[in-house]
Amino acid sequence: MTARVWGLLIVLSILWGGSFFFIGLAVREWPPLSIAASRVVIAAIILLPALHLLGRRLPRDPAVWRACLVIGLLNNVIPFTLIIWAQGQIPSGLASILNATTPIWTALVAHAFTRDERLTPNRILGVLLGFAGVVAMLGADLLDGLGHNVPAQCAVLLATLSYACSGVYGRRFRRMQVEPIVVATGQLSLSSLVLLPLALLVDHTWLLPLPSLQATAALLALGILSTALAYVLFFRVMAAAGSNVNLVTLLVPVSAILLGVLVLGESLAPRHFVGIAAVALGLAAIDGRLLQRIRPAR
Repeated sequence: MTARVWGLLIVLSILWGGSFFFIGLAVREWPPLSIAASRVVIAAIILLPALHLLGRRLPRDPAVWRACLVIGLLNNVIPFTLIIWAQGQIPSGLASILNATTPIWTALVAHAFTRDERLTPNRILGVLLGFAGVVAMLGADLLDGLGHNVPAQCAVLLATLSYACSGVYGRRFRRMQVEPIVVATGQLSLSSLVLLPLALLVDHTWLLPLPSLQATAALLALGILSTALAYVLFFRVMAAAGSNVNLVTLLVPVSAILLGVLVLGESLAPRHFVGIAAVALGLAAIDGRLLQRIRPAR
């Protein structure tokens, strides 16, 4: 992973760090399926004309469309629905901690199904350090709620497993030589075709009261920033770094906390510094270059 890839990963973490906040506002007024459907539909509406303006075209190969459908199910339909539903049942901080288990699942899935992303001591140490850092940042007291509302917590864990599978499955787009913006547009368009009918059938969205200005702004930000732009970056990082793209879930809480400091004027507690340091050490261990420089010096 080059410095440019790490930079894109940080930007992606900022975009997804805001998604928990936007979902928290929207879920007060709309049911989960309608929010998930709105998210992908808005993103698809943004990306389809953008693709045309950039001189790109949607794929014609049926194999690419099949792959886009699978990645859409793994990356959007399943995790979005589960996480949004869970956020209505458990604190968003606990949801963030559970979401940060994604790199753990990804490491296990990649070890089982790939030849070039095997588990190494550095990788195991890095993932565990990063997860410990997330728990420290968000507060270990949130773990006291682990015994309550188990179905919602299992829903988040199932969503993270789905993300892990998508991180490994999505590697095939590099072999297919499909550009990141084309993959993102195809994925979100097909996800819209799946989620929109489901939302209309289950939630009867047309009968729901119109969301408030605040909830509407949250839905637009969720679709444009945390989905359309975020998934273009997601597939760009995946093309360069494979399933390591899911390391972003360790950076999301860091971004959310730092955004709270910069935008909302919140203050940092000692546990935040400890957590951020642990996440940084974990990512350095996974990257490996710092350790390689230290060893020859010794």
